[in-house]
Amino acid sequence: MATVEKQVMVVGVDDSDHSSYALEWTLDHFFIPYASNPNFKLVLVHAKPSATSTVGLAGPGAAEVLPIVDSDLRRIAARVIEKAKEICISKSVNDVVVEVVEGDARNVLCEAVEKHHAAILVVGSHGYGAIKRAVLGSVSDYCAHHAHCSVMIVKRPKHKH
Repeated sequence: MATVEKQVMVVGVDDSDHSSYALEWTLDHFFIPYASNPNFKLVLVHAKPSATSTVGLAGPGAAEVLPIVDSDLRRIAARVIEKAKEICISKSVNDVVVEVVEGDARNVLCEAVEKHHAAILVVGSHGYGAIKRAVLGSVSDYCAHHAHCSVMIVKRPKHKH
C-alpha cells in the first residue's frame, strides 16, 4: 500500500514573542489534536540576517566589526531554534524539520515555501500600525502577496483592560 506524502506547513520563527505565540497556536490547532497522525509535516524556518546587512557599513573598521556581528547573529539563531524546539517538545510534537537560512525573512520564507512545496505558511503578526509597516516593511504582508501557498498570519488577541 502506497503511503501518501503529507502536506508541508512552514512556520517562520524569530526571536519575538509574536513568533512564539504563532508557533504555539499552530501546534495547538494543527498538531496536538492529531497527535497520532498530524495532517502536516512541520518545517520551522528562521531567517538569519547577514552581518553586512545588519551593520550596513563599509570602510574603516568594518572588517573588525563584521565577525563580531556575525557571531552574535549565529548565537541569536541558535537561541531562536532552541526555543522553537522546546515549544514543540513541550507540546509532544517531535517530528520537526528545522532550518536556519541566511537572508531577508521575506525572501527566505517564500523560498522555503517553494523548496518544500508547502501548502501553508504560518507567520506571526507584530501588530505594527500602517506607518511602522510602511517604514519597516511587513514580512507577513510580503508573504501574503508573494508566497505560492496559503498564508496564515497569527495575531495575538488584544487584552482588554
